[in-house]
Amino acid sequence: MAYTAVGLASLLVLGGTGYAWTQLSRLDTGLATADVIAPSAQVPSGRASLSVDQNILLVGLDSRTDVRGNPLPQDVLDQLHAGDAADGGDTTDTMIVVHIPAGGGSATAISIPRDSYVQIAGGHGKHKINSAYTYGKQEALDTLREQGLTGAELERAASAAGARTAIETVEDFTGLTINHYAAVNLAGFFALSNAVGGVPVCLKEPVHDSYSGANFPAGEQTLSGAQALAFVRQRHGVPGSDLGRIARQQAFLSGMAQVVLGAGTLANPVRLSALIDAVQQSVIIDQGWDVLTFAEQMHNLTAGAITFATIPVQSLSLPTPYDGDAVKVDPVQVRDFIDALLGRSTPATSTSSTPTSVAKQAAETAGAPTTTPSATVQQTPTTDLSGCVS
Repeated sequence: MAYTAVGLASLLVLGGTGYAWTQLSRLDTGLATADVIAPSAQVPSGRASLSVDQNILLVGLDSRTDVRGNPLPQDVLDQLHAGDAADGGDTTDTMIVVHIPAGGGSATAISIPRDSYVQIAGGHGKHKINSAYTYGKQEALDTLREQGLTGAELERAASAAGARTAIETVEDFTGLTINHYAAVNLAGFFALSNAVGGVPVCLKEPVHDSYSGANFPAGEQTLSGAQALAFVRQRHGVPGSDLGRIARQQAFLSGMAQVVLGAGTLANPVRLSALIDAVQQSVIIDQGWDVLTFAEQMHNLTAGAITFATIPVQSLSLPTPYDGDAVKVDPVQVRDFIDALLGRSTPATSTSSTPTSVAKQAAETAGAPTTTPSATVQQTPTTDLSGCVS
């Protein structure tokens, strides 16, 4: 799901005006935080952080608790078309690494398919990457209970352990050092999309999916709340399954960035205040993140200054011993792809850098999932990502 990216987009662009900056100062002490970043990966504090590259791991949690570790009420779950507290779990339905170069400027958002079959950190073996969080959290639960933790306190501590395992897994897989972490859950996405008054999207064909609750006509429309959640959660009937859903995530984030950057949000005190409130209630970040300084680094960010990319995949239907079909990925190819994307080196493996959309890759791959699709790099600025998706 794109909900964690929505939360980050909110943080990135709120430094755009003087009034927004004043509002942003409310986040300095109002955000939920967790101790999840290794000391070796922490960036310098204050303005010194502006001089270094930063990589941010965004995760969308399929959890039924709020940012404080409390269970979501059933009436909220009903609105989200999310079953009950026993449904879902603690997997990360979205993983996006956002690279911010030193001094700010253009950001690069790299999507990792949730079913990518990788080595899980902590000696848990090879599984889908979205389970890394679960393995880390479950391993910590028994120890934390022995220490006397219960209720929301137990949930927060175990979730931090899950986040650390997810971060280490992504680092091992991509070769990137993760400096910051942000997470948003189902209810958080609901609140954030409502706070901005909805996000414009466009569909090539009408959609009717009972699993996600997606029920939309073809064409342009503005979605918020449960409708927006259904749009980015749908995977049944979407060409390329996870790759098709990534196309929707990126299109939704593009629309979200345009809405937040537009005068309709930044120049509207009521809507901006509502967005700040939603971020406070919805987003968990690492405890060392200086949000105010980071907003200064991102002060010149525009909707066209975000490049979207998706890691190369080799198959969408890799049989696995315990996890069903997974997405086959080659860590060496992925690292070469990222290095080339970020201008760090010339890739050793051959991948296509032809700018194509994730939706096109998904459509091509859906008919022949055992072939090796070209690496997909969406070089078009987000302002050009508003075209209709499948």
